[in-house]
Amino acid sequence: MVPDAAPERWRVLALVAIAELLGMALWFAGSAAAPQLSEAWSLSSSQVAWLTNAVQLGFVVGTALSALLNLADVVPARRLFAVAAVLGAVANLPLAFTDSYGVALASRFLAGACLAGVYPPAMKMAATWFRARRGLAVGTIVGALTIGKAVPYLAQAIPGSTVAHITYGASLCALLAALLVGVGYRDGPYAFPARPFSWSLVGDVLRGERYRLALGGYLGHMAELYSFWTWIATFFAASELARSATNDPYMTSNWLVGVVSFGVIAVGGVGCIWGGLVADRIGREALVMRAMAISGVCALLIGAAFGRSWWLLAPVALVWGFFVIADSAQFSVLVTESVPADAVGTALTLQVSLGFLLTTVTIQLVPWIAQTVGWQWAFSLLALGPLMGILSIRRLVARQTEGIAHSSL
Repeated sequence: MVPDAAPERWRVLALVAIAELLGMALWFAGSAAAPQLSEAWSLSSSQVAWLTNAVQLGFVVGTALSALLNLADVVPARRLFAVAAVLGAVANLPLAFTDSYGVALASRFLAGACLAGVYPPAMKMAATWFRARRGLAVGTIVGALTIGKAVPYLAQAIPGSTVAHITYGASLCALLAALLVGVGYRDGPYAFPARPFSWSLVGDVLRGERYRLALGGYLGHMAELYSFWTWIATFFAASELARSATNDPYMTSNWLVGVVSFGVIAVGGVGCIWGGLVADRIGREALVMRAMAISGVCALLIGAAFGRSWWLLAPVALVWGFFVIADSAQFSVLVTESVPADAVGTALTLQVSLGFLLTTVTIQLVPWIAQTVGWQWAFSLLALGPLMGILSIRRLVARQTEGIAHSSL
């Protein structure tokens, strides 16, 4: 493959990655403000969880509508990103001053729906500047998202932080993201062509076997990823409680749980970039199967470190945090390579919509398992996700090998 040569490609990639990090701050505003809202409104743990789930569901609805309307292929990515980020910033503001839990949920839902125009277009924008190094480019975008996901754990530790500070800060970040992309971005040399609207485009995309197999791998990955991200801090807290009950002289505090949780999630940003570098060298399929295998093994092993020293538990969690997301962007790259160029935006949007829809189910499974068998083994079932993902990608490799064999005849 001819090396990427556009001289501006790295500057544009940095711009899009920063904009993605700033724009996705809207997603995590509710998580960062949750402790204060819980105390002010006397919320139950279930109600607190819905501050995050509302964003998740809004994103699913937004991406589903975007895919159905072909927005990511009909509307230029720069315009879609900028408008969606501004609308998201506005939708987020009521969280700062409302006294109503219902209004807060509605605000979170609408912010999530707007983010459907931020995340998938960012991946598409990065891909227009890279072909040979597309794995690294999209991996950088997902890495920015991953680091953003970890920020609430630090935001909660800042003295004097209020709901208003967190909310206005997130909306300001989204507005800066819109400004960066609206003013500083333009499509690269590998821009995907626009197309007219078609009701049948989603069906056409789903009929492609390569797309379905790449999607199957992504769904296996997502079944594990967000359950891990959502519950790892709770797992740490339960582990610490069990460990301190053994009269271990080394005591820790809740802030350490938050800091380690931040590290475990944030290290995934490095994992995404590493995954992109390796995938561009050995192939996307090989990378995602290796990452899922290691991630699945960590899901099985971490229970053995439960209640033990942080020197044992933290390394296992850090390895898991690195590999659980290292393959994520490569599924999106596989999607860009498995559909016609004028359907890439819709294919990516549909992919993330179905993936996040699945997470709304799997996230609920972990606490149910914890109640049944205890937190020690709560993550073990997540290993099924990587297993199913590996099987799907193996079939994809087999189909590609068959296609090459037939074309050479």
